[in-house]
Amino acid sequence: MRSLAFSAISLCLLLLCTTPSYADDELSEFQSKLTNEWTLVKNDRLRNIKTYAKQEDGRRFRSFKVEATMNSTMETIARVLLDFESYKKWWWEVRDVRLIRKDSPTEYFVYMVHRAPYGLPDRDVILHVVIEPQSKTQKFISLKVRANTELLPLKPPLIRMEAEDMVVKFTPLPENRLLIEAQGYVDPGGRVPAWANNFIQRSAPYSILLGLQRMAQLDEYRESHTALPFPIDSTPE
Repeated sequence: MRSLAFSAISLCLLLLCTTPSYADDELSEFQSKLTNEWTLVKNDRLRNIKTYAKQEDGRRFRSFKVEATMNSTMETIARVLLDFESYKKWWWEVRDVRLIRKDSPTEYFVYMVHRAPYGLPDRDVILHVVIEPQSKTQKFISLKVRANTELLPLKPPLIRMEAEDMVVKFTPLPENRLLIEAQGYVDPGGRVPAWANNFIQRSAPYSILLGLQRMAQLDEYRESHTALPFPIDSTPE
C-alpha cells in the first residue's frame, strides 16, 4: 500500500514538472504583459512582503524587486548573511555552498549550486559579494552581489549561471524592525523552458525573504555575541 502511494505521488510530480498546466499558461501570459515598468507580482500583507517584476530591454529574462519589513536587528541579519554555509537552509534551492575566498571583511567570493527543475541540469554560480557598511551619512547597509563566470573552471554537467545579480539595502526601523529593499536579475545560463524560468523568477524572491525571516528568529543568530567584521548601528534615523 505504501509503495502504491509513493508511486502515485511520484507520477503526479513527474506530470507537474514535464507537462504544461494552467499555471504555466498564466505565467506565460503574465510574462507577455510585462513592460519595462515594475508590475506587482505578490503582496503578502501578513508578512509585509511585496515582490515586483519587469521586462527590461535587451535582457532574456525579467528583473525582480522586493520590498519587505521584518522584526529583526541589523546585527542579527548580518550574522545570518555572513553564515554562508547556512544558505542551504533558506536560499532558493541550494544544493551546495561554500566560501571560496575572503578578500576583506566586506568582500567575499561564494560558490553555490542550485537545484534545477526536474529534467534540467543543475546550475552553479560564483557570487562576488561586496558589503558597504553604514557610515555617518548612510544608515543602511548595502549588499551588492554579482555573478563571476570565470573564477572557477566549468564543472559539467552543471551549467554555469550568467547572472545572479542583486543590490540589497537593509535599513533599521524603530522597535527592532528592518526595511529590506532589493533589486536584481537572474540568468540561469543555457537553455531553459519558459515555464521553468517564469516559475523560478516569480517564486524565488518571495521564498528567499520568507527564509530570511525564519532564520532571523533563531537563537543562534539573535542571541549571538560574536564580533562582526564591520561596525553596525541598529538605531533608526
